[in-house]
Amino acid sequence: MSKKIKIAVIFGGKSPEHDVSLESGKNIAEALDPNKYHPFLLGIDRNGIMRQVPSLEILKTTDVTQPIDLANLPNRVFLVPGPNGKPNLINLETSELISEIDVAFPIIHGPYGEDGTIQGYLKLLGLPFVGPGILGSAMGMDKDVAKKMLVQAGLPVAQFVTLRKNKRSQVSYSELKDKLGLPFFIKPANMGSSVGVHKVSSEEQFEASLDDAFKYDTKVLVEEYIQGREIECAVLGNDSPITGLPGEVIPQHEYYSYDAKYLDANGALLQIPAELTAPQQDLVRQLAVQVFQVLECQGLSRVDFFLTPDEKLLINEINTLPGFTKISMYPKMMGTVDIAYRDLIDRLIGFAFGAHESTRGPS
Repeated sequence: MSKKIKIAVIFGGKSPEHDVSLESGKNIAEALDPNKYHPFLLGIDRNGIMRQVPSLEILKTTDVTQPIDLANLPNRVFLVPGPNGKPNLINLETSELISEIDVAFPIIHGPYGEDGTIQGYLKLLGLPFVGPGILGSAMGMDKDVAKKMLVQAGLPVAQFVTLRKNKRSQVSYSELKDKLGLPFFIKPANMGSSVGVHKVSSEEQFEASLDDAFKYDTKVLVEEYIQGREIECAVLGNDSPITGLPGEVIPQHEYYSYDAKYLDANGALLQIPAELTAPQQDLVRQLAVQVFQVLECQGLSRVDFFLTPDEKLLINEINTLPGFTKISMYPKMMGTVDIAYRDLIDRLIGFAFGAHESTRGPS
């Protein structure tokens, strides 16, 4: 019998998307083939302390509406470089070695998880990991930088204005209204899961929405409202990425908010595959790969679009660590090209080893 791969599934984190990350970590851990993998469940609590979840059964009790409190777990742990080149998982309470680790699946959504922070830590350890590297993660997370890169590459995006907290007063509501029209959207530049996102139709809403968005970031995007269908496309791979068939999100709320995504079971209808013409489907898949490559991604990403009534396709954003909850779009879309959930996890881990080998310099 072949030796099992020792994989660290890392979830939680300090961002407002902590609860969603717990749910993703649970689903990934449950899907791992027990004949291939020996999982180590590493939860980062809201204070940034890494703790080992002793069993999958404990993790199974978490839910987005009633998440487990990782701070209640006694086993503080840490990953450190090992003497034989493989990182070691250490029990901080006893200083004892728990195990060597072969690969990591960091599924921390939002800041510290998708922005290159944990990727840099894992890179420093020499540990292969699932998902984009430092540069791809950082660019993909920062909506301002990502959109500027896409514009430079000649790809279609909606109009936007970037506001910085220390220069907030330099741009007025009336100027934004004239440039972008009404309504428009306000969103933190470095956040996901629709946290801090607001649809604005009045000056009163503008000030309150800006106050809230600046709670999550010092840089905020103001984007024109696009009347159109919300189309998403899953991308998988490293140098030669493939895509699933595009899906469509049909919000049942005013827009696809955090509540609609995670708290309201009827918050949105998910249609997979989306009802698109063959040329539309081909264009979505082609653009998704282009976005993935322009932003230096690897492993996986989900690219989100708007399809307007006059059939204009605009790129909304990229999500470099899309959710892996049971209702998440990414695994469902990859299923349209006959990649089942467990096989998808296997492929992602394989791409992690491949990316690690291709970027290793001389020792």
